[in-house]
This record gives sequence, structure tokens and C-alpha cells, in this order.
Amino acid sequence: MNDNISMYFAKLLEKVGIKRIWGITGDSLNGLSDSLEKLNKIKWIGTRHEETAAFAAGADAKVSGEIAVCAGSCGPGNLHLINGLYDCQRKGVPILAIASHIPSSEIGSGYFQETHPQDLFKECSIFCELVSNPEQMPNILETAIRQAILKQGVSVIVIPGDVMLNPMPENSKLLLSKPSLPKVLPDEHDIIKLAKILNENEKITFLCGAGCKNAHDEVIKVAQLLNAPVVHALGGKEHIEWENPNSVGMTGLIGYESGYYAMDNSDVVLVLGSTFPYKAFYPQDARIIQIDIKPESLGRHCQLDLALIGDIKASLEMLIPKIDKKENNIFIKSALKHYKNTVEKFDKLASENSKVGLIHPQYLTKLINKYASDDAIFSCDVGTPTVWAARYLDMNGKRKLIGSFNHGSMANALPQAIGAKVSSPNKEVIALCGDGGFAMLMGDFLTLIQHKIKAKIVIYNNSSLGFVAIEMKAGGYLYENTDLTNPDFSAIANAAGVKGYKVEKPEELESTIKDFLKYDGAALLDVTTAKQELTMPPKITFESAKGFGIYMLRTIINGKGDELVEVAKENLLR
Repeated sequence: MNDNISMYFAKLLEKVGIKRIWGITGDSLNGLSDSLEKLNKIKWIGTRHEETAAFAAGADAKVSGEIAVCAGSCGPGNLHLINGLYDCQRKGVPILAIASHIPSSEIGSGYFQETHPQDLFKECSIFCELVSNPEQMPNILETAIRQAILKQGVSVIVIPGDVMLNPMPENSKLLLSKPSLPKVLPDEHDIIKLAKILNENEKITFLCGAGCKNAHDEVIKVAQLLNAPVVHALGGKEHIEWENPNSVGMTGLIGYESGYYAMDNSDVVLVLGSTFPYKAFYPQDARIIQIDIKPESLGRHCQLDLALIGDIKASLEMLIPKIDKKENNIFIKSALKHYKNTVEKFDKLASENSKVGLIHPQYLTKLINKYASDDAIFSCDVGTPTVWAARYLDMNGKRKLIGSFNHGSMANALPQAIGAKVSSPNKEVIALCGDGGFAMLMGDFLTLIQHKIKAKIVIYNNSSLGFVAIEMKAGGYLYENTDLTNPDFSAIANAAGVKGYKVEKPEELESTIKDFLKYDGAALLDVTTAKQELTMPPKITFESAKGFGIYMLRTIINGKGDELVEVAKENLLR
């Protein structure tokens, strides 16, 4: 007798190398759950929210470099996956999502929990198909896995629970050759054009993104031949920042002034594996050239003088023999000096000394960076934790940084830390959480206990949606809805069975962080940080400056001048 579809699913996933499935089980997933139990090869890791399951699977895939799997039961169950899957799709990690459906005979009747997942998931996937007939198998499952791996994105299989229990077609083979990513080379004529432009211009800057993974040495070699400053987008930080004598920092809304300076003063900007979205940070007069493995990424946010399709490592290997070494180093020296001054300014802000006895988030992050292991994996919530991670965590070629950098979702750090730690149990995993982000998916703090996941959770507790408040100030708005009334998170941790630490004084922080990171088990560190800390963008526009002035006037007019005093204390009295 043939296996039913659910058992075939389980066996093929095991053959592909899947070790776990993330999700919340439910009646429409019973067949799959039962098959996994019988096979006893793949672990079901239950989360408290399906959104966590998708985020965790994404971190699992990023850390391992392999396809990961998450699942949701019919209707609301798989709908909860969507936010995390959007993040996975935009991050470009291989994910197979199993979206269980209502009974096939009831589709279209307005049945209990009915949705149309094959439509809902299309925008956050590269492959999404409904399995309504066993004869579609095994081709649909094999295709979904291949698409996820080769296109580095999300594949969704929508399948009713009753169809899962149907027998596989006769003579179905358990067969899947897991594909390898191809080497993609640009056209030779385009490489010649690129070399000519680079050789004929003096002031060249690189903008490097996540697509520079595995191309660290090639990027630096070309940059040194051209005396070109290397700027990175946030997604490129872990791949290009370390051991890079031409690095001048990050650009963008949370970047370095030096990164903006290098790009703004260039004759040519070479964009490598980045879909950097902020048009205001591209120079107006420079020629812009982009190399990317994804054709759809070319010219999405700026007009291009030359566009090349190829993976960055292979493209630069073709380019290197055609580059003439430049002797003029005036531009790179100027950019590096600017970078040095910028770093010194940031270092001053990360001081333990505060005239008003506050813990500045920069200092907290600097200490985490100092005492974390050389191969630590960090996750950071969207908002100010991402700012501090970008500016104060040092990458070294072994560390990893995971966030929701393209999708920009709140509450990502905790679930991504869960996925990363399960994927790499022998590495230190540290989540840098905002108090708002942590509270949003706080239920999955219990997942740490249930599955004995020894991740470390840091909470920047400023009782505020900090980055939202800063954006509102820059727009000139008074704000009242960004304040948060928080519990003692460390007490909640201790009550739940996780070691909790709480720090409110700067002089106690360093010793506590040492103990926190040394603790053999899951732990949470609740740090009361300065509420009104400002994160200044590298480019202060007239509109932002005007907006902040309007905000100050409104606070005084509305009798909230004490708020301005707090801003001054926390940012000027250092």
C-alpha cells in the first residue's frame, strides 16, 4: 500500500535534510503531525504564535544556509504566518511553508475558518500552489522545494487536511536531487564597459549589501585597486565591514555621516548586491552602476548608467584583471578621515559616564559587543535596537546579524533568536529587543522554556516606542501614544523559569552583563535606558530640522516643556 500524502511529505523532507518544522499544530495538520511522529526523524517545534514560527524558520535558514520549514493550520493558523513569511521573502532565505486548508469539499462555501490562502500568500512567495488532487504529487512538492532553494525565497504549498490523508499516486518515487545555486556571470561586454568607466574616473565609492555574502575578499581587492571608499547598507554589515581598510561605515537613515559623505562626493557609485531603498541618499550627479543577481532589483530605487546581472563574487573575479591600479588616493584619504571622526563621535556617546545617572543605550550595546563571543549571533528588533546594533556591534567574519531590515517588522528579534539558537545550539545567540517589540510577541518567551532554548534576551526598556517617537519629533508632531507602561520584565522571566536580571544604574551594568552572558541557560536582561535618546540621521534635511523646531514650540505651548528638559538632559549632559 502506498504512503499517504502526509507520510510522503515527511519522508521527502527528511531526505532533503529537514530536521524540524516550526509552527502550531491543528486539526487540519493532524495527518502531517501523525506522520512526523511515526517517522520520528523530524522534530515539530511548537511556538505560541505562527508569526514566531515563520520568523524562527527564517533565522534557521539564514544561520544554517539550508531550506527551513514552517506550517500553519487552516484559516487563522496559516494567516498568522504571513508577516514572518514576508520578512523571509524580502530577506531572500529558502523557506517551505505548509498552509493547511479547510476540507476540500467545503472550499467556496463560506465554511468555518475559510480563506483563500493560494491568493493570500502569492505576494510573499516565489511559488504558491493549491494541492487539490493527489495526482499533483509528488511534482508540486518537489517543485516547491527546488524553487525555494534556487530562487532563495518562500514556497507555499496549500493543502486541505483531507487531501493530506489521501494515498500517493501509484509508483511514486521518493526522489529529489537537492539543487545547488548556479554561478551567474555578467555579459563580457558589460564587464568591459564597467572597467572602462571605473578606470576613467577618480572618485569611486562602493555601496555593498547582503548580496556581497561570500565576496568579502573580492570587494576589498577591487576597492584597493581603485582607492575606493566602501560604504555598506545594513544588510551588508556582517559581510563587508570587517578587516576592510577601505570601510567608511554605513549610509541610510540610521547610518554614518561618513557613508553619506563618500557617496555624495563620488563621480561613480558602484552598487553591489544591494537594493538600498532611500532615494535621498543617492548622489544627484554621480554615475550609478549596479550589479545584482536578481534582475528585478536593478534600478528599483535610482536610475542607472549601467546595469549588470551576476553574483557579486563571480562578477568581480571577471572585473579584477581589467582594472588599472590608481595612484591618486586623495579621495579615499578624505573619506577615511571623515569616517574616523564619525566613529570618535559615536564612541563618545557610548560612555558609562552620565551626568544625570542614566544608562545610555549606546553604552549598553557597546558592552554587549565587548563581552559577546567571537562567533555570536545577534538579532535586533526594528527601531532603536537596530540603530545601536548597526553602530556598536563589530562584525568579524564569524558573527552574524539578523533583523527585519527590508520588511521592517516589529517583534522580530525574539523569534529570530529562537530560530538561530535551535539551528546553532553551540553558539551564543543574543536578541536585542525593544520593550515594545518584545511585548508584542512576549508569549513566545515561553517557547524558550518549553524547548530548553538557551538564548539570551536583552530588553532596551525605555518605556517608549522610541523610534516612532523620534520620527514624530522630526515631523514636528506632539506624541502621546508612544509611551508604554511596562512591567518588570526580569520578574516575569524569573516567574516563568528563566533567569532574569534587571539593571537601572550605569555603574551596575558591566558586571551584570558579564554574569548574564556567562549564565548557562536562557536568560533575560531588563535594562532601564534613557527614554529621550536621539538617533540623528547622517543627513539632516531642512524639513527634519524645521519639524523638530515645530515640535519644540508645540511642547511649550501645550505645557510640556519638561519633555524638552528631558531631551536636553539625556542628549547634551553627557
